[in-house]
Amino acid sequence: MVQCPSCARVQGPRIVCVECQAPLASNLDYFAALELPRKLTVDPNQLEQAYHRLGRMVHPDRFASKPVKVRDASQRVAALLTKAYRTLRDPVARGTYWLELHGAKLGANSRQVPADLVELVFATQEELAALKGSPGDDALIARVSEKRNEVRQKLDLLGAELARNFAAFDADEGATTAALFEELKTDLARTAYLRTLLKDLDKTLDSKTGF
Repeated sequence: MVQCPSCARVQGPRIVCVECQAPLASNLDYFAALELPRKLTVDPNQLEQAYHRLGRMVHPDRFASKPVKVRDASQRVAALLTKAYRTLRDPVARGTYWLELHGAKLGANSRQVPADLVELVFATQEELAALKGSPGDDALIARVSEKRNEVRQKLDLLGAELARNFAAFDADEGATTAALFEELKTDLARTAYLRTLLKDLDKTLDSKTGF
């Protein structure tokens, strides 16, 4: 239970008071904060609308002349909404948060190159290293660009795999099978690793081509 800092009404955890609509500094998970069902598959439009609607309700500017407790609650809730929105709009961040909600972690080996990506990653890093040390050889740029396309294609496939995993969890609200969690961890680790590699590819190619 939480007490409203404005009217003192005691109520269940929520974003705003049911009595006076003042912001409540409730300890909510990101799904509850945005008034979304706790499911891995999130409708982007629904997420966007919820964030802006609730954000307007608790924006600190609305409570600038209110008592300190109310202003503080407004700032805390606004920060919670922003963090929740940024986490849930990104599939990798959302999946990682889902693991946290269920007391699971990616594991210490999540930063290692996934076995099925070793060949692609090492070949790409070799071409990248060569390009970084060159003034901008056209043939080398073309090869690195091709590697970037391969990484992008792999990320697209992983995105589809993540979507299937999310749907499997959502199909059963009590889904806690070890297999689903391990699949989620694997897909998240692969995606995060390739995203980092893609950023390096983009940065290097931009520096060599000028766009």
